[in-house]
Amino acid sequence: MTTAGAAEYALEGLTCGHCVETVRTAVAAVDGVNAASVELVAGGRSRLVVSGSAADAAVRDAVTTAGYSLVSR
Repeated sequence: MTTAGAAEYALEGLTCGHCVETVRTAVAAVDGVNAASVELVAGGRSRLVVSGSAADAAVRDAVTTAGYSLVSR
């Protein structure tokens, strides 16, 4: 993401509210992220919505460092 708009990503590996909060907190700490929210789909692909100017690579790194998989944007 290179503009101030919102980008959506598909995530795998999230199973509970703790997972959601872990990913949300990690992504929110990335430079350029104004807001991050996660819609949990336990056992499926959850949805991450990020607003701000953070690079896709930085968002991906935050998700994987938190222990989860970013499937696609």
